[in-house]
Amino acid sequence: MLLVGRTVQTVVRRNLCRPFSASKNYLHERKGLVLGVFEDEGEEGRLQLTEAAAHFNQSVSGKLSELLQISGPKLKKGKSRIFYGIHKDFPCVAVVGLGKNDAGVCGAENWDTSKESIRQGMAAGCQLLQELELNSVEVDGCGDAQSAAEGATLGLFHFDQLKSKKKTKVSLQLHGSADAEGWEKGITYAEGQNLARLLMEAPANHMTPTAFANIIEEKLAPHAERVTINKRPQDWIKEQQMGAFLSVSKGSEEPPVFLELHYNGSPDSKEPPLLLVGKGITFDSGGISLKPSPSMDAMRADMGGAATVCASIVTAAALKLPVNIIGLAPLCENMPSGKATKPGDVVTAKNGKTIQVDNTDAEGRLILADALCYGHSFNPRAIVNVATLTGAMDVALGSAATGVFTNSNWLWEQLHKASVVTGDRVWRMPLFQHYTKQVTDSQLADLNNIGKYSRSGGACTAAAFLREFVTAPHWAHLDIAGVMSNKDEIPYLRKGMSGRPTRTLVEFAASLAHDG
Repeated sequence: MLLVGRTVQTVVRRNLCRPFSASKNYLHERKGLVLGVFEDEGEEGRLQLTEAAAHFNQSVSGKLSELLQISGPKLKKGKSRIFYGIHKDFPCVAVVGLGKNDAGVCGAENWDTSKESIRQGMAAGCQLLQELELNSVEVDGCGDAQSAAEGATLGLFHFDQLKSKKKTKVSLQLHGSADAEGWEKGITYAEGQNLARLLMEAPANHMTPTAFANIIEEKLAPHAERVTINKRPQDWIKEQQMGAFLSVSKGSEEPPVFLELHYNGSPDSKEPPLLLVGKGITFDSGGISLKPSPSMDAMRADMGGAATVCASIVTAAALKLPVNIIGLAPLCENMPSGKATKPGDVVTAKNGKTIQVDNTDAEGRLILADALCYGHSFNPRAIVNVATLTGAMDVALGSAATGVFTNSNWLWEQLHKASVVTGDRVWRMPLFQHYTKQVTDSQLADLNNIGKYSRSGGACTAAAFLREFVTAPHWAHLDIAGVMSNKDEIPYLRKGMSGRPTRTLVEFAASLAHDG
Protein backbone atom coordinates (compact mmCIF):
# COMPACT_ATOMS: atom_id res chain seq x y z
CA MET A 1 0.00 0.00 0.00
CA LEU A 2 2.86 2.36 0.83
CA LEU A 3 4.49 1.65 -2.53
CA VAL A 4 1.20 2.23 -4.37
CA GLY A 5 0.64 5.50 -2.52
CA ARG A 6 4.10 6.76 -3.40
CA THR A 7 3.64 5.77 -7.06
CA VAL A 8 0.33 7.62 -7.33
CA GLN A 9 1.64 10.72 -5.57
CA THR A 10 4.68 10.78 -7.87
CA VAL A 11 2.35 10.60 -10.88
CA VAL A 12 0.37 13.54 -9.54
CA ARG A 13 3.47 15.67 -8.89
CA ARG A 14 4.88 15.03 -12.33
CA ASN A 15 1.72 15.35 -14.36
CA LEU A 16 -0.66 17.67 -12.58
CA CYS A 17 1.58 20.53 -11.49
CA ARG A 18 0.75 22.86 -14.41
CA PRO A 19 1.89 20.36 -17.09
CA PHE A 20 0.69 22.51 -19.99
CA SER A 21 1.42 25.97 -18.61
CA ALA A 22 3.97 28.45 -19.91
CA SER A 23 7.58 27.60 -19.21
CA LYS A 24 11.10 28.84 -19.92
CA ASN A 25 12.60 28.38 -23.37
CA TYR A 26 14.78 25.33 -23.52
CA LEU A 27 17.94 24.97 -25.58
CA HIS A 28 16.50 22.47 -28.02
CA GLU A 29 12.91 23.65 -27.90
CA ARG A 30 10.77 22.89 -30.95
CA LYS A 31 8.12 25.56 -31.21
CA GLY A 32 4.79 25.57 -33.01
CA LEU A 33 1.93 28.01 -33.46
CA VAL A 34 -1.84 27.46 -33.66
CA LEU A 35 -3.90 30.14 -35.43
CA GLY A 36 -7.61 30.39 -36.14
CA VAL A 37 -9.65 31.51 -39.13
CA PHE A 38 -13.37 32.28 -39.28
CA GLU A 39 -15.74 31.74 -42.16
CA ASP A 40 -16.43 34.91 -44.10
CA GLU A 41 -20.14 34.93 -44.89
CA GLY A 42 -19.81 37.84 -47.29
CA GLU A 43 -17.79 36.16 -50.02
CA GLU A 44 -17.78 32.50 -51.02
CA GLY A 45 -14.52 30.75 -50.31
CA ARG A 46 -13.02 33.62 -48.32
CA LEU A 47 -11.68 33.22 -44.80
CA GLN A 48 -11.54 35.86 -42.09
CA LEU A 49 -8.31 35.75 -40.13
CA THR A 50 -8.39 36.27 -36.37
CA GLU A 51 -6.54 39.32 -35.10
CA ALA A 52 -3.49 37.23 -34.17
CA ALA A 53 -3.57 35.40 -37.51
CA ALA A 54 -3.83 38.71 -39.39
CA HIS A 55 -0.76 40.09 -37.59
CA PHE A 56 1.13 36.88 -38.32
CA ASN A 57 0.07 37.03 -41.96
CA GLN A 58 1.36 40.59 -42.16
CA SER A 59 4.69 39.53 -40.64
CA VAL A 60 5.17 36.97 -43.43
CA SER A 61 4.09 39.39 -46.18
CA GLY A 62 0.72 37.73 -46.81
CA LYS A 63 2.15 34.25 -47.28
CA LEU A 64 -0.30 32.64 -44.82
CA SER A 65 -3.43 33.85 -46.62
CA GLU A 66 -1.88 32.90 -49.95
CA LEU A 67 -1.16 29.35 -48.77
CA LEU A 68 -4.68 29.02 -47.37
CA GLN A 69 -6.12 29.96 -50.76
CA ILE A 70 -4.04 27.52 -52.80
CA SER A 71 -3.82 24.57 -50.37
CA GLY A 72 -7.35 23.29 -50.83
CA PRO A 73 -11.02 24.05 -50.24
CA LYS A 74 -12.23 26.54 -47.68
CA LEU A 75 -11.20 25.56 -44.16
CA LYS A 76 -14.38 24.43 -42.44
CA LYS A 77 -15.04 24.45 -38.70
CA GLY A 78 -12.90 21.89 -36.89
CA LYS A 79 -10.67 21.22 -39.91
CA SER A 80 -7.00 22.12 -39.93
CA ARG A 81 -3.89 22.48 -42.07
CA ILE A 82 -0.22 22.59 -41.19
CA PHE A 83 2.30 24.82 -42.97
CA TYR A 84 6.04 24.41 -42.61
CA GLY A 85 8.89 26.90 -42.84
CA ILE A 86 6.93 30.11 -43.33
CA HIS A 87 8.31 31.83 -40.20
CA LYS A 88 11.75 31.54 -38.62
CA ASP A 89 10.38 31.36 -35.06
CA PHE A 90 7.71 28.78 -35.83
CA PRO A 91 8.83 25.85 -37.99
CA CYS A 92 5.26 24.46 -37.86
CA VAL A 93 2.07 26.52 -38.02
CA ALA A 94 -1.33 24.85 -37.62
CA VAL A 95 -4.34 26.79 -38.89
CA VAL A 96 -7.79 25.69 -37.74
CA GLY A 97 -11.30 26.60 -38.90
CA LEU A 98 -13.49 28.22 -36.26
CA GLY A 99 -16.79 28.53 -38.13
CA LYS A 100 -18.80 31.75 -37.97
CA ASN A 101 -17.33 34.65 -36.03
CA ASP A 102 -20.55 35.78 -34.36
CA ALA A 103 -22.23 32.44 -33.64
CA GLY A 104 -22.85 33.17 -29.94
CA VAL A 105 -25.31 31.31 -27.70
CA CYS A 106 -27.46 28.74 -29.48
CA GLY A 107 -30.80 28.12 -27.75
CA ALA A 108 -31.29 24.81 -29.53
CA GLU A 109 -27.88 23.48 -28.51
CA ASN A 110 -27.83 25.06 -25.03
CA TRP A 111 -24.26 26.29 -25.34
CA ASP A 112 -22.19 29.17 -26.69
CA THR A 113 -21.27 27.96 -30.17
CA SER A 114 -18.40 30.45 -30.53
CA LYS A 115 -16.75 29.24 -27.32
CA GLU A 116 -17.18 25.59 -28.30
CA SER A 117 -15.72 26.23 -31.76
CA ILE A 118 -12.66 27.88 -30.23
CA ARG A 119 -12.18 25.01 -27.76
CA GLN A 120 -12.46 22.46 -30.55
CA GLY A 121 -10.18 24.34 -32.91
CA MET A 122 -7.38 25.02 -30.45
CA ALA A 123 -7.48 21.42 -29.20
CA ALA A 124 -7.24 20.08 -32.75
CA GLY A 125 -4.29 22.32 -33.60
CA CYS A 126 -2.39 21.51 -30.42
CA GLN A 127 -2.95 17.78 -30.86
CA LEU A 128 -1.55 17.94 -34.40
CA LEU A 129 1.59 19.70 -33.20
CA GLN A 130 1.96 17.31 -30.27
CA GLU A 131 1.96 14.41 -32.73
CA LEU A 132 4.88 16.15 -34.47
CA GLU A 133 6.66 16.07 -31.07
CA LEU A 134 6.80 19.82 -30.63
CA ASN A 135 7.32 20.66 -26.97
CA SER A 136 6.30 24.33 -27.05
CA VAL A 137 3.17 25.76 -28.67
CA GLU A 138 1.81 29.28 -28.80
CA VAL A 139 -1.97 29.50 -29.08
CA ASP A 140 -4.16 32.13 -30.74
CA GLY A 141 -6.56 33.65 -28.20
CA CYS A 142 -9.21 33.95 -30.96
CA GLY A 143 -10.91 36.79 -29.07
CA ASP A 144 -11.68 34.47 -26.13
CA ALA A 145 -8.46 33.51 -24.39
CA GLN A 146 -10.20 31.49 -21.70
CA SER A 147 -11.92 29.18 -24.19
CA ALA A 148 -8.70 28.87 -26.20
CA ALA A 149 -6.77 27.87 -23.08
CA GLU A 150 -9.45 25.36 -22.07
CA GLY A 151 -9.49 23.71 -25.49
CA ALA A 152 -5.70 23.53 -25.77
CA THR A 153 -5.16 22.17 -22.25
CA LEU A 154 -8.00 19.66 -22.37
CA GLY A 155 -6.97 18.52 -25.85
CA LEU A 156 -3.40 17.73 -24.80
CA PHE A 157 -4.31 15.56 -21.81
CA HIS A 158 -3.53 11.89 -22.24
CA PHE A 159 -3.28 9.29 -19.48
CA ASP A 160 0.04 7.57 -20.16
CA GLN A 161 1.54 7.70 -16.67
CA LEU A 162 1.87 3.92 -16.48
CA LYS A 163 3.26 3.45 -20.02
CA SER A 164 6.91 3.33 -21.00
CA LYS A 165 6.35 5.37 -24.15
CA LYS A 166 4.72 8.71 -23.42
CA LYS A 167 3.36 11.51 -25.55
CA THR A 168 5.40 14.69 -25.83
CA LYS A 169 4.76 17.11 -22.97
CA VAL A 170 3.79 20.46 -24.43
CA SER A 171 4.11 23.84 -22.76
CA LEU A 172 1.49 26.37 -23.83
CA GLN A 173 1.70 30.13 -24.22
CA LEU A 174 -0.84 32.71 -25.34
CA HIS A 175 -0.09 34.29 -28.72
CA GLY A 176 -1.16 37.69 -29.96
CA SER A 177 -3.49 38.65 -27.11
CA ALA A 178 -3.24 40.81 -24.01
CA ASP A 179 -5.86 38.79 -22.13
CA ALA A 180 -3.43 36.99 -19.83
CA GLU A 181 -6.04 36.85 -17.06
CA GLY A 182 -8.56 35.02 -19.24
CA TRP A 183 -5.83 32.66 -20.47
CA GLU A 184 -4.74 31.76 -16.93
CA LYS A 185 -8.35 31.26 -15.86
CA GLY A 186 -8.91 28.89 -18.77
CA ILE A 187 -5.75 26.94 -17.91
CA THR A 188 -6.93 26.58 -14.31
CA TYR A 189 -10.44 25.46 -15.30
CA ALA A 190 -9.03 22.86 -17.69
CA GLU A 191 -6.40 21.60 -15.25
CA GLY A 192 -9.22 21.03 -12.77
CA GLN A 193 -11.02 18.82 -15.28
CA ASN A 194 -7.75 17.08 -16.13
CA LEU A 195 -7.26 16.29 -12.44
CA ALA A 196 -10.68 14.62 -12.40
CA ARG A 197 -9.75 12.72 -15.58
CA LEU A 198 -6.54 11.43 -14.00
CA LEU A 199 -8.35 10.30 -10.84
CA MET A 200 -11.02 8.52 -12.89
CA GLU A 201 -8.63 6.93 -15.35
CA ALA A 202 -6.16 5.54 -12.81
CA PRO A 203 -6.45 1.77 -12.17
CA ALA A 204 -8.40 0.78 -9.07
CA ASN A 205 -5.38 -0.90 -7.47
CA HIS A 206 -3.62 2.48 -7.62
CA MET A 207 -6.64 4.65 -6.82
CA THR A 208 -7.87 3.09 -3.58
CA PRO A 209 -10.01 5.14 -1.16
CA THR A 210 -6.91 5.93 0.90
CA ALA A 211 -4.82 6.86 -2.15
CA PHE A 212 -7.61 9.07 -3.51
CA ALA A 213 -7.88 10.98 -0.22
CA ASN A 214 -4.09 11.40 -0.03
CA ILE A 215 -3.91 12.83 -3.56
CA ILE A 216 -6.62 15.40 -2.87
CA GLU A 217 -4.87 16.35 0.37
CA GLU A 218 -1.65 16.91 -1.56
CA LYS A 219 -3.38 18.95 -4.28
CA LEU A 220 -4.94 21.22 -1.66
CA ALA A 221 -1.72 21.65 0.34
CA PRO A 222 -0.74 24.93 -1.42
CA HIS A 223 -4.05 26.42 -0.25
CA ALA A 224 -3.76 25.33 3.40
CA GLU A 225 -4.66 28.78 4.73
CA ARG A 226 -8.15 28.48 3.20
CA VAL A 227 -8.72 24.73 3.33
CA THR A 228 -9.41 22.19 6.07
CA ILE A 229 -9.21 18.48 5.24
CA ASN A 230 -10.60 15.62 7.31
CA LYS A 231 -9.96 12.03 6.23
CA ARG A 232 -12.51 10.24 8.40
CA PRO A 233 -11.68 6.57 9.14
CA GLN A 234 -14.01 3.60 9.52
CA ASP A 235 -14.42 4.07 13.29
CA TRP A 236 -15.72 7.61 12.72
CA ILE A 237 -18.13 6.33 10.04
CA LYS A 238 -19.47 3.81 12.57
CA GLU A 239 -19.83 6.53 15.21
CA GLN A 240 -21.90 8.55 12.76
CA GLN A 241 -24.19 5.53 12.31
CA MET A 242 -23.74 5.54 8.54
CA GLY A 243 -25.13 2.04 8.14
CA ALA A 244 -25.91 2.44 4.43
CA PHE A 245 -22.33 3.47 3.62
CA LEU A 246 -20.86 0.67 5.73
CA SER A 247 -23.12 -1.91 4.10
CA VAL A 248 -21.38 -1.19 0.80
CA SER A 249 -17.80 -0.99 2.07
CA LYS A 250 -17.81 -4.15 4.21
CA GLY A 251 -17.33 -6.52 1.27
CA SER A 252 -13.88 -5.11 0.50
CA GLU A 253 -10.50 -5.50 2.17
CA GLU A 254 -9.80 -1.81 1.46
CA PRO A 255 -10.91 0.39 4.37
CA PRO A 256 -13.47 3.11 3.59
CA VAL A 257 -12.66 6.79 3.94
CA PHE A 258 -15.12 9.64 4.39
CA LEU A 259 -13.32 12.61 2.88
CA GLU A 260 -14.47 16.01 4.12
CA LEU A 261 -13.13 19.23 2.58
CA HIS A 262 -13.82 22.76 3.78
CA TYR A 263 -12.83 25.64 1.49
CA ASN A 264 -13.29 28.98 3.24
CA GLY A 265 -13.01 31.53 0.47
CA SER A 266 -15.64 34.05 1.55
CA PRO A 267 -14.60 37.07 3.63
CA ASP A 268 -17.59 36.17 5.81
CA SER A 269 -16.67 32.93 7.56
CA LYS A 270 -20.31 32.51 8.66
CA GLU A 271 -21.67 32.65 5.12
CA PRO A 272 -23.66 29.44 4.46
CA PRO A 273 -21.57 27.10 2.30
CA LEU A 274 -22.28 25.45 -1.01
CA LEU A 275 -22.30 21.71 -0.28
CA LEU A 276 -20.93 19.37 -2.95
CA VAL A 277 -21.30 15.61 -2.41
CA GLY A 278 -19.61 13.07 -4.69
CA LYS A 279 -20.09 9.34 -5.01
CA GLY A 280 -16.70 7.71 -4.39
CA ILE A 281 -16.86 4.03 -5.37
CA THR A 282 -13.23 3.50 -6.38
CA PHE A 283 -14.15 0.16 -7.94
CA ASP A 284 -17.63 -1.23 -8.50
CA SER A 285 -17.84 -4.96 -9.14
CA GLY A 286 -21.56 -4.86 -8.35
CA GLY A 287 -21.01 -6.78 -5.13
CA ILE A 288 -23.00 -10.02 -4.80
CA SER A 289 -25.18 -8.72 -7.67
CA LEU A 290 -22.07 -9.08 -9.80
CA LYS A 291 -21.74 -7.07 -12.99
CA PRO A 292 -20.98 -8.81 -16.32
CA SER A 293 -17.25 -9.00 -16.91
CA PRO A 294 -17.15 -7.12 -20.27
CA SER A 295 -16.25 -3.48 -19.60
CA MET A 296 -16.14 -4.02 -15.83
CA ASP A 297 -12.69 -2.42 -15.92
CA ALA A 298 -14.40 0.93 -16.63
CA MET A 299 -15.87 0.75 -13.13
CA ARG A 300 -12.58 2.12 -11.85
CA ALA A 301 -14.23 5.45 -12.72
CA ASP A 302 -17.31 4.88 -10.58
CA MET A 303 -15.82 7.48 -8.27
CA GLY A 304 -16.36 10.10 -10.97
CA GLY A 305 -18.69 12.05 -8.69
CA ALA A 306 -16.05 12.32 -5.98
CA ALA A 307 -13.38 13.10 -8.58
CA THR A 308 -15.31 15.99 -10.13
CA VAL A 309 -16.41 17.38 -6.75
CA CYS A 310 -12.90 17.30 -5.28
CA ALA A 311 -11.33 18.63 -8.48
CA SER A 312 -13.85 21.48 -8.44
CA ILE A 313 -12.82 22.45 -4.91
CA VAL A 314 -9.12 22.27 -5.85
CA THR A 315 -9.92 24.59 -8.78
CA ALA A 316 -12.00 26.96 -6.64
CA ALA A 317 -9.08 27.21 -4.21
CA ALA A 318 -6.62 27.89 -7.05
CA LEU A 319 -8.91 30.65 -8.35
CA LYS A 320 -9.41 32.01 -4.81
CA LEU A 321 -13.16 32.16 -5.36
CA PRO A 322 -14.83 34.26 -2.63
CA VAL A 323 -17.29 31.56 -1.59
CA ASN A 324 -17.45 28.90 1.11
CA ILE A 325 -17.63 25.32 -0.18
CA ILE A 326 -17.82 22.00 1.67
CA GLY A 327 -17.06 18.82 -0.21
CA LEU A 328 -18.04 15.35 1.01
CA ALA A 329 -16.81 12.15 -0.65
CA PRO A 330 -17.70 8.74 0.83
CA LEU A 331 -14.95 6.52 -0.59
CA CYS A 332 -14.98 2.73 -0.73
CA GLU A 333 -15.03 -0.30 -3.01
CA ASN A 334 -18.10 -2.43 -3.79
CA MET A 335 -16.85 -6.01 -3.76
CA PRO A 336 -18.28 -9.51 -3.29
CA SER A 337 -17.05 -11.56 -0.32
CA GLY A 338 -18.30 -13.55 2.63
CA LYS A 339 -18.77 -10.24 4.46
CA ALA A 340 -20.60 -8.47 1.65
CA THR A 341 -24.22 -7.32 1.82
CA LYS A 342 -26.61 -9.89 0.34
CA PRO A 343 -29.69 -9.14 -1.79
CA GLY A 344 -32.64 -8.80 0.56
CA ASP A 345 -30.59 -7.51 3.51
CA VAL A 346 -31.98 -4.52 5.41
CA VAL A 347 -29.67 -1.72 6.55
CA THR A 348 -30.27 1.50 8.51
CA ALA A 349 -29.17 4.89 7.19
CA LYS A 350 -27.90 7.78 9.30
CA ASN A 351 -31.35 9.38 9.50
CA GLY A 352 -32.88 6.17 10.86
CA LYS A 353 -34.65 5.07 7.69
CA THR A 354 -34.36 1.38 6.88
CA ILE A 355 -33.44 0.24 3.37
CA GLN A 356 -34.09 -3.13 1.76
CA VAL A 357 -31.11 -3.79 -0.50
CA ASP A 358 -32.52 -5.92 -3.30
CA ASN A 359 -29.67 -5.15 -5.68
CA THR A 360 -26.15 -4.64 -4.32
CA ASP A 361 -25.16 -3.05 -7.63
CA ALA A 362 -27.40 -0.08 -6.74
CA GLU A 363 -24.84 0.93 -4.13
CA GLY A 364 -24.09 4.54 -5.04
CA ARG A 365 -27.40 5.78 -3.67
CA LEU A 366 -26.64 4.04 -0.36
CA ILE A 367 -23.37 5.82 0.31
CA LEU A 368 -24.82 9.13 -0.90
CA ALA A 369 -27.80 8.77 1.43
CA ASP A 370 -25.60 8.88 4.52
CA ALA A 371 -23.42 11.66 3.11
CA LEU A 372 -26.50 13.78 2.35
CA CYS A 373 -27.84 13.28 5.87
CA TYR A 374 -24.50 14.34 7.34
CA GLY A 375 -24.23 17.32 4.99
CA HIS A 376 -27.43 18.91 6.28
CA SER A 377 -25.66 19.61 9.58
CA PHE A 378 -23.71 22.43 7.87
CA ASN A 379 -26.90 24.37 6.97
CA PRO A 380 -25.78 24.81 3.35
CA ARG A 381 -27.23 27.42 0.99
CA ALA A 382 -27.49 24.69 -1.65
CA ILE A 383 -26.65 20.99 -2.00
CA VAL A 384 -25.39 19.45 -5.23
CA ASN A 385 -24.56 15.75 -5.31
CA VAL A 386 -22.75 14.24 -8.27
CA ALA A 387 -22.65 10.54 -9.14
CA THR A 388 -22.16 8.01 -11.90
CA LEU A 389 -25.39 6.59 -10.57
CA THR A 390 -27.40 4.75 -13.23
CA GLY A 391 -26.95 3.10 -16.59
CA ALA A 392 -30.46 4.33 -17.28
CA MET A 393 -29.14 7.89 -17.49
CA ASP A 394 -26.69 6.82 -20.18
CA VAL A 395 -29.60 5.26 -22.09
CA ALA A 396 -31.70 8.42 -21.70
CA LEU A 397 -29.23 11.18 -22.59
CA GLY A 398 -26.06 9.43 -23.72
CA SER A 399 -23.00 11.66 -23.49
CA ALA A 400 -24.74 14.86 -24.60
CA ALA A 401 -25.53 16.21 -21.14
CA THR A 402 -25.55 15.52 -17.43
CA GLY A 403 -29.02 14.70 -16.08
CA VAL A 404 -30.17 17.05 -13.32
CA PHE A 405 -32.93 16.21 -10.82
CA THR A 406 -33.75 19.09 -8.51
CA ASN A 407 -36.38 20.45 -6.14
CA SER A 408 -35.31 24.04 -6.86
CA ASN A 409 -36.01 26.13 -9.96
CA TRP A 410 -33.42 28.66 -8.80
CA LEU A 411 -30.73 26.00 -8.49
CA TRP A 412 -31.62 24.57 -11.90
CA GLU A 413 -31.31 28.00 -13.51
CA GLN A 414 -27.88 28.56 -11.93
CA LEU A 415 -26.55 25.18 -13.08
CA HIS A 416 -28.00 25.60 -16.56
CA LYS A 417 -26.53 29.09 -16.95
CA ALA A 418 -23.10 27.79 -15.93
CA SER A 419 -23.30 24.90 -18.38
CA VAL A 420 -24.08 27.20 -21.32
CA VAL A 421 -20.83 29.06 -20.61
CA THR A 422 -18.67 25.93 -20.26
CA GLY A 423 -20.28 23.90 -23.05
CA ASP A 424 -20.51 20.97 -20.61
CA ARG A 425 -24.28 20.80 -20.72
CA VAL A 426 -26.96 19.80 -18.24
CA TRP A 427 -30.56 18.74 -18.86
CA ARG A 428 -33.40 18.75 -16.35
CA MET A 429 -35.09 15.44 -15.56
CA PRO A 430 -38.38 14.74 -13.74
CA LEU A 431 -38.61 14.30 -9.99
CA PHE A 432 -42.25 13.22 -9.79
CA GLN A 433 -43.99 11.59 -6.84
CA HIS A 434 -44.75 8.88 -9.41
CA TYR A 435 -41.18 7.67 -8.90
CA THR A 436 -41.16 8.12 -5.12
CA LYS A 437 -43.95 5.59 -4.73
CA GLN A 438 -41.82 3.02 -6.50
CA VAL A 439 -39.01 3.18 -3.93
CA THR A 440 -41.16 3.59 -0.80
CA ASP A 441 -43.18 0.45 -1.56
CA SER A 442 -40.86 -2.03 0.15
CA GLN A 443 -41.77 -5.41 1.62
CA LEU A 444 -39.29 -5.38 4.51
CA ALA A 445 -38.19 -1.77 5.12
CA ASP A 446 -39.00 1.92 4.72
CA LEU A 447 -37.34 2.05 1.30
CA ASN A 448 -36.09 -0.26 -1.42
CA ASN A 449 -32.83 0.56 -3.16
CA ILE A 450 -34.33 -0.26 -6.56
CA GLY A 451 -37.61 0.80 -8.11
CA LYS A 452 -40.71 -1.36 -7.87
CA TYR A 453 -40.71 -1.86 -11.63
CA SER A 454 -37.00 -2.64 -11.84
CA ARG A 455 -35.39 -0.94 -14.85
CA SER A 456 -38.29 1.34 -15.85
CA GLY A 457 -37.30 4.93 -15.18
CA GLY A 458 -34.20 3.75 -13.37
CA ALA A 459 -32.47 7.14 -13.27
CA CYS A 460 -35.67 8.75 -11.95
CA THR A 461 -36.29 6.18 -9.20
CA ALA A 462 -32.66 6.54 -8.07
CA ALA A 463 -33.17 10.30 -7.78
CA ALA A 464 -36.43 9.75 -5.91
CA PHE A 465 -34.57 7.49 -3.48
CA LEU A 466 -32.00 10.21 -2.77
CA ARG A 467 -34.72 12.78 -2.17
CA GLU A 468 -35.83 10.71 0.83
CA PHE A 469 -32.63 11.89 2.54
CA VAL A 470 -32.96 15.58 1.65
CA THR A 471 -34.82 18.26 3.58
CA ALA A 472 -33.01 21.30 2.13
CA PRO A 473 -35.03 23.56 -0.21
CA HIS A 474 -32.23 23.83 -2.80
CA TRP A 475 -30.88 20.41 -3.76
CA ALA A 476 -29.81 18.96 -7.09
CA HIS A 477 -28.72 15.46 -8.02
CA LEU A 478 -26.43 15.24 -11.05
CA ASP A 479 -26.32 11.80 -12.67
CA ILE A 480 -23.11 11.75 -14.72
CA ALA A 481 -23.16 8.09 -15.81
CA GLY A 482 -23.71 9.08 -19.45
CA VAL A 483 -20.87 11.61 -19.53
CA MET A 484 -18.37 9.50 -17.55
CA SER A 485 -16.26 8.66 -20.59
CA ASN A 486 -15.57 10.03 -24.05
CA LYS A 487 -15.11 8.15 -27.29
CA ASP A 488 -15.12 10.88 -29.92
CA GLU A 489 -18.26 12.83 -29.04
CA ILE A 490 -16.47 15.82 -27.49
CA PRO A 491 -13.74 16.72 -30.01
CA TYR A 492 -11.47 18.43 -27.50
CA LEU A 493 -11.41 15.42 -25.16
CA ARG A 494 -9.43 12.39 -26.21
CA LYS A 495 -10.83 8.91 -25.75
CA GLY A 496 -11.03 7.98 -22.08
CA MET A 497 -12.56 9.22 -18.85
CA SER A 498 -13.93 12.70 -19.32
CA GLY A 499 -13.78 14.49 -15.95
CA ARG A 500 -17.18 16.01 -16.72
CA PRO A 501 -18.83 18.21 -15.45
CA THR A 502 -15.95 19.73 -13.42
CA ARG A 503 -15.84 23.04 -15.30
CA THR A 504 -19.61 23.47 -14.97
CA LEU A 505 -19.38 22.94 -11.21
CA VAL A 506 -16.57 25.51 -10.98
CA GLU A 507 -18.48 28.02 -13.11
CA PHE A 508 -21.56 27.45 -10.94
CA ALA A 509 -19.55 28.10 -7.76
CA ALA A 510 -18.01 31.20 -9.33
CA SER A 511 -21.45 32.55 -10.23
CA LEU A 512 -22.60 32.07 -6.63
CA ALA A 513 -19.52 33.93 -5.44
CA HIS A 514 -20.14 36.89 -7.73
CA ASP A 515 -23.94 37.03 -7.71
CA GLY A 516 -24.33 36.36 -3.98
